[in-house]
Amino acid sequence: MSFLEYRVKFVPTGLRKVLYLNWPLVVLVTAVSAVGWLTLYSIAGGRMDVWAGRQMQVFALGAVLMFFVAFVPIWFWRNMSALAYVVSILLLLLVEFVGSVGMGAQRWLEIGGLRLQPSELMKVTLVMMLAAYYDWLDPKRTSRPLWVLVPVLLTIIPTVLVLMQPNLGTALILLMIGGAVILMAGVSWWYFAGVATVIVGAVTSVFSTRGTPWQLLHDYQYRRIDTFLDPTADPLGAGYNIIQAQIALGSGGWSGKGFMQGTQSRLNFLPEKHTDFIFTTLGEEFGFVGVFSLLILYGLILVFCFVSALQNKDRFSSLMIMGVAVNFFLYLAINLSMVMGLAPVVGVPLPFLSYGGSAMLVLLLAFGLVQSAHIHRPR
Repeated sequence: MSFLEYRVKFVPTGLRKVLYLNWPLVVLVTAVSAVGWLTLYSIAGGRMDVWAGRQMQVFALGAVLMFFVAFVPIWFWRNMSALAYVVSILLLLLVEFVGSVGMGAQRWLEIGGLRLQPSELMKVTLVMMLAAYYDWLDPKRTSRPLWVLVPVLLTIIPTVLVLMQPNLGTALILLMIGGAVILMAGVSWWYFAGVATVIVGAVTSVFSTRGTPWQLLHDYQYRRIDTFLDPTADPLGAGYNIIQAQIALGSGGWSGKGFMQGTQSRLNFLPEKHTDFIFTTLGEEFGFVGVFSLLILYGLILVFCFVSALQNKDRFSSLMIMGVAVNFFLYLAINLSMVMGLAPVVGVPLPFLSYGGSAMLVLLLAFGLVQSAHIHRPR
């Protein structure tokens, strides 16, 4: 028994849970969010009421949610995994009928004054469902075809529903999250070799069906691929966002132009500067030093998640924490690749920085689950 555990042994249970919180993780999440508030304040020209104030309110609500989830025993969330997954599927189906439309896609539900994107919630509930499934399954059956088919179907069903919205970026993330949890659960590598072969065939089919009545992607999604391959082919149209983002990042130099001095964002050359492309604003104002410091904070969040997962002897908790970490990493990697021109623009927000309520609340909910697994781990 460690010295800390010996000391907290005589502390009341409620206070003991507070002491067992992964406080470095709480501090890191808050620090990254604070960077987002400063950046949104700068983009709005020194006004809190445009984006920053609203983002701080959402964070406060999400922080309360995170602590509430953290203090509930992890066995409760394991038992609720199937219900949470089914509710998320029903919300995705509801989007098809009564969802609100934005930027040509039907992805949101209006609930009171909150605009909820069920596909964001699906990322977390999918991790919970798969972790609960493998916690229940006998490890000897993990690689048997019938038992591999179940998690594959659990992943494919929400992926198809999200793809219908259409939301290619989130659909790809769901596939990768599902694949990562299945892999970490110990499924044989041979299955993934088969999946890789299927992916190659699918990519070939996507390009070969372009321009036909049965093409597999929407026209705007093909244009995003074209823009990724050659942004300069349409510099004032589809390639405009990427070109302006690269200009903003490059103009930041080593130390940036200074707080609230970014010309690309302040003069509105950069579209979606407060959402998907907020990283470029940060790079323009704070330069390499600023973005590298942010990446260190992100890296530390991932490190603390992985360490917590490796230390946890509960199979559900360990898989769930790893799944949340993979989800967080995919948010980060896809957004950064997108704004730097290394991947097509697919509308994935930068975690805790991009303006938006759904992604912030769901991420804080996910970290609440991580904290619950950390607090209630076997000791």
